[in-house]
Amino acid sequence: MEFEASWLLQLLRSPLSLLIFPLIILFVSLLYLVKPRVYCKCDICQTYLTSSWRLQFHNLCDWYAHLLRNSPTKTIHIHVLRNTITANPANVEYMLTTKFDNYPKGKSFSTILGDLLGRGIFNVDGESWRFQRKIASLELGRASIRSYAFQVASNEIQTRLVPLLSSFVGKEKRGGSLDLQDVFRRFSFDNICRFSFGLDTKCLELSFPESEYAASLDLASRLSAERALAASPFVWKIKRLLSIGSEKKLKECIKMINKLAQEVIQQKRKEGFSDDQDLLSRFMGTIDDDTYLGDVIVSFVLAGRDTVSSALTSLFWLLAHHPLVVSAIRDEADRVIGTNQEPTKNMEQMSELHYLQATVYESMRLFPPVQFDSKFCLNDDVLPDKTFVKSGTRVTYHPYAMGRMPEIWGPDCLEFKPERWLQDGVFVQVNPYKYPVFQAGLRVCLGKEMALMELKSVALSLVRRFHFDLALPSHEMTPRFSPGLTAAFSGGLPVFVRKI
Repeated sequence: MEFEASWLLQLLRSPLSLLIFPLIILFVSLLYLVKPRVYCKCDICQTYLTSSWRLQFHNLCDWYAHLLRNSPTKTIHIHVLRNTITANPANVEYMLTTKFDNYPKGKSFSTILGDLLGRGIFNVDGESWRFQRKIASLELGRASIRSYAFQVASNEIQTRLVPLLSSFVGKEKRGGSLDLQDVFRRFSFDNICRFSFGLDTKCLELSFPESEYAASLDLASRLSAERALAASPFVWKIKRLLSIGSEKKLKECIKMINKLAQEVIQQKRKEGFSDDQDLLSRFMGTIDDDTYLGDVIVSFVLAGRDTVSSALTSLFWLLAHHPLVVSAIRDEADRVIGTNQEPTKNMEQMSELHYLQATVYESMRLFPPVQFDSKFCLNDDVLPDKTFVKSGTRVTYHPYAMGRMPEIWGPDCLEFKPERWLQDGVFVQVNPYKYPVFQAGLRVCLGKEMALMELKSVALSLVRRFHFDLALPSHEMTPRFSPGLTAAFSGGLPVFVRKI
């Protein structure tokens, strides 16, 4: 074995590898593009392989939603991907609660995101997951850290977000639009880094500084998502082995991300952290392994930044199309808080804004930040809708499609109606398995309440001060999504900003 490994290393380093391995990659690519056509000739698989869905649908998630709507069980199987996809709430509950242990993230998923997330909570199963979740649950459940999160978000809104948007007021006369998606990404990155690391990245300053760390996260997220969408893992694994193409770029990004994480950890240990409130300081009291600690924190940063910025972008796209909803949010705020534009002073006051809460939930029903989530079946199983699932099959539940199911939300499911969440003016939760935007069951999002607080704080502060006009051509008024671990508008969300 040592001889074989040595021979392989010599071959990889030789000039001959420049000729041989591109040919191997081409061969493997052709093999795995051709083989599924022989294996399965059903319309779904052939449409996926030829990408002809693009002729009818703007996004892959819309095609899946179409297929799932027309399935009697709200479940489909794409043979070329060995992927069973469902929009059936009973199946979601079965996977996330009833048979939780039979549907872990799985080794395939962990391998895809392993370079980026390492052993972080979002990429592990078993004892490692239970250990991290227990710590995170204890820390994120504390009133002190929720108060700290509220203070961090409020400060970022008042000192950076509002002044930046104010600087763009009136620029529409000179053609000066602002990419609101980029602004929200910067805001959520500043916010999560301050909350997680105690680090001020200053991405939202008026000069729009470029953050190498944020750029590395963006690219690493996109390239990791491309791994997941590949018809076969062999191509990207060979590219990773040779450190070429997209895998070389991914490796460089991850090196940058891990370097900063370790620098922050070492600085914290040097300065002491007993009185700090940020998440890193709290985790450092329990975890001694700095590499493991870095994986945990990078996972929280990635999740906290991308999901919040995605949710805010979709929310303001919808609000731009529904001025009556904006008026209702303002009226409620005037009634509950008062007519001034000052932010709420505490989280308890925010809980009284039922229409605002309903608006945020309704926005994520139609545009969930994470459009689908996958598990892997350990042992042969049968889902509640009688779908047989073979061991090793990827099983995906699809919140994006579920938000578009008449059987779940009624015949008006495609309409943006915050009122569907209200009973006598009071916000009412629904079964989490028909609305798994924050996952559900044992893996329910621990940062849910803090994320909602952040979303509502931003929405309330901005709609009471500004009016946003979309600066999109008429033929681009339907959102198109870029590949990534979370939903992002392709081309951003350009707007003109006006004062109320």
